[in-house]
Amino acid sequence: MHAMPTLVIGNKLYSSWSMRPWLLMRQLGIAFDEILIPLDRPDTKARVLEHSPAGKVPILIDSDVTVWETLAIMEYVGDAYDAQVWPVDLKARAMARSVAAEMHAGFQGLRSTCPMNLGKKYARRDRGDAVAKDVARFSDIVRQARERFGQGGPFLFGEFSAADAMYAPLVTRLDTYSIALDTTTQAYVDAVLALPAFQEWRNAALTEAWIVDADEVDEEPIEVYRQAALRQGPGTHES
Repeated sequence: MHAMPTLVIGNKLYSSWSMRPWLLMRQLGIAFDEILIPLDRPDTKARVLEHSPAGKVPILIDSDVTVWETLAIMEYVGDAYDAQVWPVDLKARAMARSVAAEMHAGFQGLRSTCPMNLGKKYARRDRGDAVAKDVARFSDIVRQARERFGQGGPFLFGEFSAADAMYAPLVTRLDTYSIALDTTTQAYVDAVLALPAFQEWRNAALTEAWIVDADEVDEEPIEVYRQAALRQGPGTHES
């Protein structure tokens, strides 16, 4: 029987990589403890290095096993907890792994121009060619996955999988920056945002006091979901 693992994460308001394994483990019903290390503070790097030599969140600590990097954590969870991390169907599983890896390495235009920020909403406007290209590619992924493998539920491959967890922070960006989407993509975005696990994460994020300047864009929001915040200086940033 497993002792409860511990997931080391960054700020829930901003930390996209932390959200991914957290959502997956919640959706799979795997209980875990949580250590939250605020990003972009003078002691951030030292505190993270206490848990992993890579010096980045997220980190999963399971007894004498330490796993870092999001996809590695997801694969470990599947192995160690006999959990259905990926779709059962071989073809669906192959595509799910492919698009998850694509998310890990790609979408730099959207990630850099539209940082994850669950505390605000911005007006719809032209965000540039790089963002438009990434949004078009994401919509292609959603359409292809839903058409081929989405019969069993509202997510990319029907039931929630690691692929959905990988794209969840991108989904929040589309919502935060009011990006125009086709009907199929918007329905998928709405399904992810309605997840109880995501709502739990977001509600906790809105209670956080810290501001990370690197993740705040220089424009007036149309909605602000939290009021009290403590600004921190420059430091370790993630995208």
